[in-house]
Amino acid sequence: MSACATDRSPDADPTGRNSRSDLPLPSLRSRAGDRLRRSLRGSGPEGTRSADLSASVAVFLIALPLSLGIALATGAPLQAGLVAAAVGGIVAGRFGGAPLQVSGPAAGLTVVVAELIQLYGWRTTCAITVLAGLAQLGLSALRAARSALMVSPAIVHGMVAGIGVTIALAQLHVVLGGSPESSAVANVLALPGRLADPRADALTIGAVTVAVLLLWPRLPGRAGGLTRRVFPAALAAVVLATAVASLSGLRLPRVDLPSWHSHALPSLPDGPVLGLLAAVLTVTLVAGVESLLSAMASDKLAVARTLPEHLSGVRIPRADLDRELRGQGLANMVSGALGGLPVTGVAVRTAANIQAGAVSRRSTVLHGVWVLIASGLLVGALELIPLAALAALVMVVGVQMVKIVHIRSVTRHREVLVYAATTAGVVLSGVLEGVGAGIAVAVAVALHRLARTRITCEAAEDGGPDGAGAVHRVRVRGQLTFLAVPRLSRALGRVPEGSRVVVELGGSFMDHAAYETLRDWETSYTAHGGSVEITGRSAPCVREPSAPHGCTPWTPWRNHQCTRPRPGRSGVGGQLLGGLSNFQRTTAPLVREELARLAREGQRPSQLFLTCADSRLVTSMITSSGPGDLFTVRNVGNLVPPPGSGASDDSVAAAIEYAVEVLRVESITVCGHSGCGAMQALRASGTDAGAPAPDTPLRRWLTHGRPSLERLAARHGSGPHAVPRVGGPEPLPREADGLEALCLANVVQQLDHLRVHPCVARRLAEGSLELHGMYFHVGEAQAYVLDLPGDADSGGTPVFAPVQPGAAVA
Repeated sequence: MSACATDRSPDADPTGRNSRSDLPLPSLRSRAGDRLRRSLRGSGPEGTRSADLSASVAVFLIALPLSLGIALATGAPLQAGLVAAAVGGIVAGRFGGAPLQVSGPAAGLTVVVAELIQLYGWRTTCAITVLAGLAQLGLSALRAARSALMVSPAIVHGMVAGIGVTIALAQLHVVLGGSPESSAVANVLALPGRLADPRADALTIGAVTVAVLLLWPRLPGRAGGLTRRVFPAALAAVVLATAVASLSGLRLPRVDLPSWHSHALPSLPDGPVLGLLAAVLTVTLVAGVESLLSAMASDKLAVARTLPEHLSGVRIPRADLDRELRGQGLANMVSGALGGLPVTGVAVRTAANIQAGAVSRRSTVLHGVWVLIASGLLVGALELIPLAALAALVMVVGVQMVKIVHIRSVTRHREVLVYAATTAGVVLSGVLEGVGAGIAVAVAVALHRLARTRITCEAAEDGGPDGAGAVHRVRVRGQLTFLAVPRLSRALGRVPEGSRVVVELGGSFMDHAAYETLRDWETSYTAHGGSVEITGRSAPCVREPSAPHGCTPWTPWRNHQCTRPRPGRSGVGGQLLGGLSNFQRTTAPLVREELARLAREGQRPSQLFLTCADSRLVTSMITSSGPGDLFTVRNVGNLVPPPGSGASDDSVAAAIEYAVEVLRVESITVCGHSGCGAMQALRASGTDAGAPAPDTPLRRWLTHGRPSLERLAARHGSGPHAVPRVGGPEPLPREADGLEALCLANVVQQLDHLRVHPCVARRLAEGSLELHGMYFHVGEAQAYVLDLPGDADSGGTPVFAPVQPGAAVA
């Protein structure tokens, strides 16, 4: 047995691993999803509904003025912002993959939409929105959501900052009483004249709006905190500015919502095909990336917050990015078809939704319903809002899109050039051009870093007069490519012959030219009496060039050059020592930090894995597990003696008790395998009619497998005591193999033995422990998971279902 015990108490677990709220690993737990759904339903539906209702109202109060302001900034009809907000809440909220994300018109698309309206008109822009939604549906069908996030964060942050600068410059003209120009450069050039002759009433309302937006979050005391929760800053700013304008009798342009009967709907695209395709691509990518980044941020915010005690059992599913992209595509198709702005996930509203206590997608959908109702019932109140107030609101949002934290982050990672190029490109040329400039600079920076390699050669101070007795160190910092070969050759050529040389490779990549140079020099140098030691991250690439299979994990010793016996050592002992040496040289540096953490904190495995001692069964390989994941017990035949079966068998019971009571594992898995020698011996003993075999330890141990033989002999037609079978799309011929059937039956029988152990029975009754069966077919390298009777439509017969490659993890 490889069960290793440490002195730990379950009460001393600082991670809360013993809590029943921790879901077990899903790869061996077929009922985890059902249990999660039951726990969600049992968390108090009334409590979750009230939390979602209050959160939806809070988000609605933020979304209403922002939607109008963004529509104003794009030059679209103001109803278009309300349409996008309602559709984003209802459609994207219902069909999206991030349950707490709030979608609607976003400032990030303002510049793009404004440019499209100027080029093609509003109705064609609506058609472009529909086509962009269709493109997002196609990308989601191709499961390309993760690929959209491979863009450098510096490019994304730079794009957002450039859009923010462009928005702020345009809306500043509206706050000053004028109209924005057609580009950011034109807005900058026209700004001095606008500042010299501002319109006092518009400037007053804009100043009031900005002042409220900046001061509202700083209201002191408990009363201030309550006020901020009831009235968000955006709503308070617009309401107070509207009140000032109305009470003072200022004659200002105000919101004008024409009748919905005259609302403009999309028309067939009219314009150059390449230009329209570029427009669709721009809307698709910008809206998609912004939505996916917001969805990922919603996961982090949901995990970081603390829910009230009555909602502590609620678990929020992680965002499904492909489903989220599909929901965004549907929302854009509907919004464009109804004459609305493009829809995307909005980080500000999503954060407000989570902070307000939302626990499901109901809050997002309800916020869209409230926007829809307000669009029909509050038209009179909305038409009192001065346009200068909405412009000031959007201007502040634009300024806030340039985040200091993003600038610090790109500075820390030395990507300021990428950030600056993207921002400047968006401001000067447009979003697509700016992103292209950012990508070009990012590629140039990456190539520069790849080619920038520092190579130094140093000799130790204890060398002789000619340096021949010194230990020379050649340090390589950076990636070794063909561009660095001349400098590498010069540095290696300066090392005196016959010395001891240590070559330190600090990079993670070495191309073929550098490899050949270093390898040829090492061969030549050692042939002339020198000693060479190569260390560092790229050292394994140089160390074993001739091994046909390298020293890859999971390959037998006979395929390893590094474990071949040394002269003077026996084959077996030499191979073991060679394997240990290879571990110390290649693997130990990679796992040392994780093992040091486990040594400090103790083991906290989530699973007890009980399997056979067969050498072909490598548990860490077939479960893709690492140090600290599995508490493993191995014996001949993966047998679990029931309680009271004899003192000589207490080792297995002790391991089970330690795992269940002390380590508080969340599940126990019994794993059998094909071609089991123990089952073959057990089967032979059941059919041997000759003289009784001698009483040996192995014979006594195999008596615990006799119930498995009896289960197989009973051969009930169906039900939990039926002979287990291997499931799959087609019946497998080997199901008739008696040895295979006994191996399967043995797994089910040992699970029955587990259930009668007192500590296991108690944890099962509490619902804090699960039992699972597994079967590994060695010849096919195929794992099967037991589907227990009642868990699936299997007729009550235990079925081992094959684990499919790439299966989704819940």
